[in-house]
Parts: sequence; C-alpha cells; structure tokens
Amino acid sequence: MQQPAVVAHRGASTDRPEHTIGAYELALKEGADGLECDIRLSKDGEIVCVHDRTLTRTSNGRGTVSALTLEELQRHDYGSWHRHGQPAELLLLDQLLDLVKGTNVTLFVETKHPVRYRNEVERKLAEALKRHNLGTQIVMMSFSPTAVEAFRGHAPDIRTVLLLDRLGRYRSGALPQFADYTGPGVHLLRNDPGYVDRARRAGHETYVWTVDSAEDVALCRDLGVRYLATNAPANTRRLLTANLAT
Repeated sequence: MQQPAVVAHRGASTDRPEHTIGAYELALKEGADGLECDIRLSKDGEIVCVHDRTLTRTSNGRGTVSALTLEELQRHDYGSWHRHGQPAELLLLDQLLDLVKGTNVTLFVETKHPVRYRNEVERKLAEALKRHNLGTQIVMMSFSPTAVEAFRGHAPDIRTVLLLDRLGRYRSGALPQFADYTGPGVHLLRNDPGYVDRARRAGHETYVWTVDSAEDVALCRDLGVRYLATNAPANTRRLLTANLAT
C-alpha cells in the first residue's frame, strides 16, 4: 500500500511557531511532501498567513486580522510566543509561494470562514496563484462548501479539498462536483474507518488532519489515506517508516 504523503500542518509547528517562514523552512529540511497554511485578508486586501481571526494567540498584538491593515499587522512579533520561538515577522502568502517554487512539494492553502469579506479571499488567492504561475503544486481547501465552489469558479484547474469536522450528509463518501478530495479530521476516521474506502469508491482520495500520535499515523496508513497533515513532519515520517518495517 502506498505511504501517505506527509503534509506539514502550518509548517513544522511543533518545533517552530506556526505560519512563520522558519516553520516552513524546517518542514522542507525535514523532507515534508507538502506544506499547509491558512490565509486571511487584511483590511486593505492583502493575503496573510494567520489561522485565528484575532492576533492574540500567535503574536504579541491584539485585534482582528480583517480589521487591521497590512502595515498594522506587520508591527507585531509572530514568533516569541512559541516555546521554541524567536521574534518572527508576519508571513505573507506571496512569501510562501516563493518558497515552494522550484521544489516538488505541494502547498495546501486553506481559506478561513466565516469572514467579513466573504469570498473575496478565494478570488485574490486565484489571482496570486496565476501571478506566481503556480497550479499543479497548489491545492485549495476550506470547511465552507461555498468557498470551495467559489474558488473553483475562479481557478477550475486547481485541485480542491472539502474539509470536514463531521461527516453528516457526506457520510456516503460522495462530494459536490467542485471538490476533488475529502478532508476529514482524524477523529472521524477513528469512529468510522470505513469512510476512507467509501470516499475512494466515490472517486475521492482523502486528506486527513491533524495526525500526530503513533496510533493515528498507523490508522491513516492502514486505511490508505492519501495525505496526512501533521504538526511534526519528521516524527510522523519516522512513525510511517517504523510501521512499514513491521
């Protein structure tokens, strides 16, 4: 059975502050097959890599990302909060796109919702990918079906993932036509391991988040998961190799 591709969730975010250039550089050094990031729009329409709607958890600043200009966002330190962190600048999507150019890694870009600018972030993402001449290396993702559908309208040739925190109406494995891959949380596979096979029979490979423990890594490998998002790519690779040996 093919090993899952290891995707560094927000970079190598166990060992470096998430969404910093250092986290992604470490993930590449550790041999990650893919990188994952979350994007939001600043008040003046710039695409920034920040997971939360506010700055409180991952910076020394405060406020809502969408209510602050890029200049205001860049005043803060995005690294020192982490136990292995040092001062770090806000990461722009353009910087991350430049980092993956010339590599063979896949970048999974998640658009966050709900947001005040609705599907403007999907339009701007499509524009950025066209500007950087990146297509086959990129996969767009969201928990919002509306967002995935909107992006497909702007960039029909770029692959998409519909992220799921519950199976609900997608329990059969079928997805809307605008979604290429299914994206369940690993907790869903613990409760319903047969979902991966049902999705595959419906034509959809699986991207699973967020997989760090030995038990979850083994589960995903045994089920034939295609992409495995992890905070610790080097350790997850070791676990996969150990599982393969046994």
